[in-house]
Amino acid sequence: MSDSIDAIAEHVTACHFDALSNATIRAAKVFLLDSFGVGLAGSSGPLASELVETQLMSGMGEDARVWGFGTQLPAAAAAMCNAYQIHNSEFDCIHEEAVVHVMAVVLPVAMSGVERKGGCSGRQLLEALIVGADVAAGLGVAAKSGLRFFRPATAGAFGGVAALGKLMALSHSQLVAAFSLVYGQLCGTMQAHTEGSMLLATQIGFNARNAVVACDLAAAGFTGPKSILDGEFGYFTLFEDGGDTASLTASLSRQRRIEEVAHKPFPSGRATHGIIDGCLELQRQHGIDPSEIASVRAQVPHLVHQLVGRPIRSQMTINYARLCAQYVAACALLRKTLRIDDFSEEAYADEARQDLARRVTIQTYDTDNPNDLLPVHIEIVTRSDRSYAMTLDAVYGSPDKPVSREAHLAKFRENCRLATRTLPTGRTESLIQMVDDLEELTDAAQLVDHLVP
Repeated sequence: MSDSIDAIAEHVTACHFDALSNATIRAAKVFLLDSFGVGLAGSSGPLASELVETQLMSGMGEDARVWGFGTQLPAAAAAMCNAYQIHNSEFDCIHEEAVVHVMAVVLPVAMSGVERKGGCSGRQLLEALIVGADVAAGLGVAAKSGLRFFRPATAGAFGGVAALGKLMALSHSQLVAAFSLVYGQLCGTMQAHTEGSMLLATQIGFNARNAVVACDLAAAGFTGPKSILDGEFGYFTLFEDGGDTASLTASLSRQRRIEEVAHKPFPSGRATHGIIDGCLELQRQHGIDPSEIASVRAQVPHLVHQLVGRPIRSQMTINYARLCAQYVAACALLRKTLRIDDFSEEAYADEARQDLARRVTIQTYDTDNPNDLLPVHIEIVTRSDRSYAMTLDAVYGSPDKPVSREAHLAKFRENCRLATRTLPTGRTESLIQMVDDLEELTDAAQLVDHLVP
């Protein structure tokens, strides 16, 4: 009996650049550049240098480079480090319906393959990223339950295999084997999310590494079980509580998921962004002074509360704070934005932030889809008993409420500035131009030349 993974493998092998729409190519370029910037900022994030050092202890190699550092590592190790850096600041793009950070695994795996193989064109890279996003997001959209495991890591691993398998020109049977081999390595506990542990980003790294290993094993002739999605112990039984594989396979020919991806304009969990967006919009519309706020009430779907409804604490880990809607809402109202420097011990101890955060209440309501992040209803009440409210059906950064190119590039430039080692003058602008003209690039490894000192 055929498994749905066969249709996914066929989709990957059948993708050709000439059949891609301008909108698909444009979206892939946008989130490629955005993810490079986030990965550079992540090079100065918690434990990034320590992760590079541990990978050096595991063995030397010159397959690929770690962004921001320039350290050369075997492909799997480089993919792990770069994936960790993309996700360690909660600033990377996301497919909201899928609840999957589609580039976090896919891009580092693809770039490790590009560097190791050599001679991959910009067009080949775009093909790989686009099918990787199709697979990672497609699995998330097909899920019919809330998150049991950390879906950005588990679904991302399949996307990573799709991307690297495309670049390696794996056959249909080899791709099926690679998907099976990565399935046997999947990991990603939601307990890391609940506790705000840096294991969250590390799990992204684990699955990026495992995607490279799976493709290499498949190319060497290793195989695995066939019914890895639909089987008795398949993905949608063990890692999800059911899935609509019929809609998954049918959607492959109709939709390019990269076009549905949302920017993250703020470095916090995407589930906080509807609350931030609503608070800032009400503040802009009505000139609300933070010192005059008596209360903020957010009514959100259950998944939003599960992910970011945690209580404010006087002492928090950096990941806990990024996933605390009370804290990030207070920061946004006080600063009229949210930045990476809002996540420090000094910021958490700030009395104004703590006081305002404790006046933010997160309430839930029922929706039909357990993966819903919207709508979000925000109400701000002032000390003079004035009430301002709004409901958001789209959040800033989504395709329905997109960031401008200017805002996209401003985020990228700022993230480049935050790299652990200063990039040479002009490197940032050169990389922007190179990505704009990516389909003309004959060797996509040149992109990484712009990501290292």
